[in-house]
Parts: sequence; structure tokens; C-alpha cells
Amino acid sequence: MIKELEIREATLEDLPEITALYRDTVRAINSRDYSEKQIEIWSSGADDTEVWEARINDLYFIVAEFRTQIVGFAHIKKGCNLDGLYVHKNFQRQTIGSKLLRIAESQIMAEGYEIINAESSITSVDFFDSHYFEQIKKQKKSYKGKGFAYSIFSKEL
Repeated sequence: MIKELEIREATLEDLPEITALYRDTVRAINSRDYSEKQIEIWSSGADDTEVWEARINDLYFIVAEFRTQIVGFAHIKKGCNLDGLYVHKNFQRQTIGSKLLRIAESQIMAEGYEIINAESSITSVDFFDSHYFEQIKKQKKSYKGKGFAYSIFSKEL
């Protein structure tokens, strides 16, 4: 467990570190549950800098920092939808994801919502289950021409 963790809103200056964390985490962690081709396509999303800039500018987007290194991030869209939550591949299972989730949930409640929804990879089913989310359904979606299995979760706040 990391005690010196600071959580703050993301800025555009964080973009290179956020996209590197995203790419490296997908390649290292999600490769357990997805094919090499799926991982190649998924991790290439880090190159869509305009999309990342829009997320930072338009969404509630927070980063977790440990000694000036970004070790995780989360962002919310459309009020009560957790759009992304990633923890650095070298900082897994150290409560960073749980802390980011708790702050996201607080933000959602502060905006007047009583529920949080999340679409997530099959890799993170156990994480959401351990945080009292209900798995609503399993689905497949197409991203850059490749099908990806994922789950939709929901939780009352």
C-alpha cells in the first residue's frame, strides 16, 4: 500500500505520461485475457492524442501520483459513467485503483447521481466485483475492426 499518493485533476502536461501508462498497462496486464492482435490494437489507442486531450479537457479526469510519477488515472463521462480506470503495470494491487474509484464515486454523488456505471475489460471483473459492483451483462464491441469482450457493471452509491 502506498501512503505518499497524491490524487489530483489531470492537465494536458500529463498527457505523455498518461498515454505511456495506458499503453504499457494494456500490453502487460490485459495481455493475460486478450490476443496479441487485440492488445496491439487496444494499446494503439494511446496514439490518439486528440481523444486524450478531449478527455482531459472535457471530462472529470484524475491522476494518482507517487513521488512525481503518475501511477494511475480515472475519468468519468456523462455524469455517472466511469469511462476509464488504469493503474501502472508496476503498481498493481496497492490500493491505487480503489482510491481512484472512491474519488470518482464521490464526484458522481456530488453531481447528484445515485449510481455508477462502468464498461470494463474482462481483466478487471474481479476488481469491480470486489468493490460491490453488479455485473449487468457481458458483451463484445468492435474497436478498430477487432472484437473485444467486455462487461458492463453498475453499483448503487
